[in-house]
Amino acid sequence: MQFLLIAYDGTDATALERRMKSRPEHLEKISHVKKAGEFLFGGAILDDDGKMIGSVILYDVPDRAALNERLKNEPYIYNKVWEKIEIRPFRLATIN
Repeated sequence: MQFLLIAYDGTDATALERRMKSRPEHLEKISHVKKAGEFLFGGAILDDDGKMIGSVILYDVPDRAALNERLKNEPYIYNKVWEKIEIRPFRLATIN
């Protein structure tokens, strides 16, 4: 089952610093998620000046419980980078 995660970073003065400190660990862990076939695409949400302010990730996991388990190991969550997170079931269109 596919899930779309849309997450926005905090807006406090140290939000970007927290993201940059957590980013190497986040990218390393998401690489393992991709190798497991559970990451379809993702990337940073940017503001008008090109500064990272959030993330979008499309996961492909067995169910929501599996995604919840996966997110327990997400550095942007446990390091409090993401302040607002929305997760919705999703179906990627198949285009011929």
